[in-house]
Amino acid sequence: MRSRHDHRSVHRQRRAAPQASHPFLLRHARDHVKHAIVIALLSRWEPTIGLHTHHRHVSGVPHRRANPAGDQTRRNFAGQRYVPLFRVGPFLLENVVETHMSGGIECLPEHGDEHAGKQSGDAFRAHNLCSNGYGAMASHIVGYPRMGPKRELKFAMESFWDGKSSAEELQKVAADLRSSIWKQMADAGIKHIPSNTFSYYDQVLDTTAMLGAVPSRYNWNGGEIGFDIYFSMARGNAIVPAMEMTKWFDTNYHYIVPELSPDVKFSYASHKAVEEYKEAKALGIDTVPVLVGPVSYLLLSKPAKGVERSFSLLSLIDKIIPIYKEVVAELRAAGASWIQFDEPTLVKDLDTHQLQAFTHAYAELESSLSGLNVLIETYFADVPAEAYKTLTSLKAVTAYGFDLVRGAKTLDLIKEGFPSGKYLFAGVVDGRNIWANNLASSLSSLQAIEGIVGKDKVVVSTSCSLLHTAVDLVNETKLDQEIKSWLAFAAQKVIEVNALAKALSGQKDEAFFAANAAALASRKSSPRVTNEGVQKAAAALKGSDHRRATNVSARLEAQQKNLNLPILPTTTIGSFPQHADLRRIRREFKANKISKEDYVNFIKEEINKVVKIQEELDIDVLVHGEPERNDMVEYFGEQLSGFAFTANGWVQSYGSRCVKPPIIYGDVSRPEPMTVFWSSMAQSMTKRPMKGMLTGPVTILNWSFVRDDQPRFETCYQIALAIKDEVEDLEKAGITVIQIDEAALREGLPLRKSEEAFYLNWAVHSFRITNCGVKDTTQIHTHMCYSNFNDIIHSIIDMDADVITIENSRSDEKLLSVFREGVKYGAGIGPGVYDIHSPRIPPTEEIADRITKMLAVLESHVLWVNPDCGLKTRKYAEVKPALTNMVTAAKLIRTQLASAK
Repeated sequence: MRSRHDHRSVHRQRRAAPQASHPFLLRHARDHVKHAIVIALLSRWEPTIGLHTHHRHVSGVPHRRANPAGDQTRRNFAGQRYVPLFRVGPFLLENVVETHMSGGIECLPEHGDEHAGKQSGDAFRAHNLCSNGYGAMASHIVGYPRMGPKRELKFAMESFWDGKSSAEELQKVAADLRSSIWKQMADAGIKHIPSNTFSYYDQVLDTTAMLGAVPSRYNWNGGEIGFDIYFSMARGNAIVPAMEMTKWFDTNYHYIVPELSPDVKFSYASHKAVEEYKEAKALGIDTVPVLVGPVSYLLLSKPAKGVERSFSLLSLIDKIIPIYKEVVAELRAAGASWIQFDEPTLVKDLDTHQLQAFTHAYAELESSLSGLNVLIETYFADVPAEAYKTLTSLKAVTAYGFDLVRGAKTLDLIKEGFPSGKYLFAGVVDGRNIWANNLASSLSSLQAIEGIVGKDKVVVSTSCSLLHTAVDLVNETKLDQEIKSWLAFAAQKVIEVNALAKALSGQKDEAFFAANAAALASRKSSPRVTNEGVQKAAAALKGSDHRRATNVSARLEAQQKNLNLPILPTTTIGSFPQHADLRRIRREFKANKISKEDYVNFIKEEINKVVKIQEELDIDVLVHGEPERNDMVEYFGEQLSGFAFTANGWVQSYGSRCVKPPIIYGDVSRPEPMTVFWSSMAQSMTKRPMKGMLTGPVTILNWSFVRDDQPRFETCYQIALAIKDEVEDLEKAGITVIQIDEAALREGLPLRKSEEAFYLNWAVHSFRITNCGVKDTTQIHTHMCYSNFNDIIHSIIDMDADVITIENSRSDEKLLSVFREGVKYGAGIGPGVYDIHSPRIPPTEEIADRITKMLAVLESHVLWVNPDCGLKTRKYAEVKPALTNMVTAAKLIRTQLASAK
């Protein structure tokens, strides 16, 4: 890193403007003088800014010449040298221009390079973007995306899992990513930079490893936990299944649920937190190590199989506190001055016993934490009054972090009282969406907070980890420029945090704030955002509950006469494996490298292959495999108005699985049919029922980056109307079974009980809108996965679907408990019989045993047999034997039921 002296020693260079122009930047210039300056800068230094798609670095840009040994340039994944620079985001060009006009652009020599100002690859910075050298303001980032801007970690992990690369190669990619992320934040001027937010799979699983809480089935014999045990817990192996995976609060991220019992033997088994702190320190960057807090860890756990459900997980608090003390001691010895404990469960409705656990835990840690700065971080919602009181009374705590985007009500509690002398980490930059921050509004809020808690006691932060947003807007070279100017991805949010911190300290960058205000005004006034016809149609929906005219029992009877399905009908959830050639063909068609005719023929052959496989396996209700679809949300968004798409806006969902959420920027409508062509083609290939496959409105909403200028339910109603048009077109085309996936309905459930009913009302209503007009003989399916559904089972019933397929096997069949407790479900239901997120192939006997357990609580005439979820991420070598065993098990139970009559 550069010292303050390095920054003072830079020399300025003035250059004549060449004749070439740069269209991207000219759009951001405001007058001819600025045009000339931008042209001059970009013609001379364009390679340094890194706008091109071939720049495959994580932070910084390729430099065009080798440097003397011992310098401080860095290497990216392609092995190119680069100099750390600020990034050019949607507002930064205005800053460059303004600063240059005032004489503020400077060429920075690399260390060991006496002739820096004379080289064609000169690096430059604008002082107003660099936080006055490395004198960072009071700024903080809760966490950062792990996958890398081009999903480098995903590909490295999958290569390792496939046996194509070594553990050392995977660790090298991971180390390069961590280094790049830390340096990027340091270069941006962030003061409190997190470490230990990187993970090979999930931060809760990392904590399980740290505590040595490995379930006995993995045969761990102690010692430091390595990849073998770690990934077996996450993914399962050929012998044992994976641990349960469920949604992380109300996000699309998934965590691995710890399995705990009264006799679990905790031990310090992963030193990752300390190692990563030391790793950053060796780079010259002092970080804030982040740990999942001890109480939240236990509250996010579940009793292990065979343990009574009444077992109190919090009774284990005194067993895990000694491990936390060891970790804290090692971090202190390594030089850490701050430690961040993430305690997000504080935003939930906790009882007195649960709140007392926080008081007890941090009282026990008090002596270990003495002399350290301790931040307790909360996020995703406002903190309830009792939890706030408990939190602000905790021993040995220096600072409190609050989500002030989704938890604005916390401000009222802060106004009523905040501990004297403590720091408030104010999460005003949204970590869960991609819209540019309203800097003026955020600064006003920060100033008001400062007036309450005291001067220099406010630290500007993100609302939560940036894990839940896309990585870097710089990589979006093809995104519509107007829409792009409205956005900020993780890298840009880091810049926003620093800009707000500087402004709060009296060093406001007027140009940056002015450009931000202009972008916000552009979005507000843009005609592409509003469609009056769509708004009127959505408003008219509020007068009806949109229920089908006939009850589900009568509909199922009519459908059975038409479909003539056997008892325990078998089906799959929708997608089939997507291989490299298929992905290549989609890319080539999108890039206009192959004709539409060639593309259609290829997809047709793929569908035909999937149909034949299912017929050979003797599956009853078929799917076409979705080979034309890249993603279950993006595919539909690409065909709906009001959506925009990124090239590299990937967000981690779980493990190596990433999704690329669409951006809903305006009113939504369906210009033309989206799936009818492919579904009709697939149905023509077989006499068996072929499901039409759609994604439901609530899932499209919850798995997109949603506009924040109107209530979410209004956007959802607009999407519901578009899907309704598609459902009715499929029915007209002769498709008699239509699946409308609502995989994310539970995910959107608010974290506070008081807000649940309102959400469930409009979410369930949105689903019913999509299919309220179909005939009784048209069977409507829906699918849900990887959430706790028991607490919303009555809302699921109220959706009034004919058949629901739902994840069950990976969660230890806890879905079935709701039926054991007396809930009656009259529609068709298919609790998943095997986990598709593991490469393991379940034996026939295991599946048959699961079906038998289901029949103990469900009637045979409503039970379906299917996997937990779609098969897109699996290989055919895994799918074929697993489905063979599933069908064999269904037939075995059918025979048993027939002989029992």
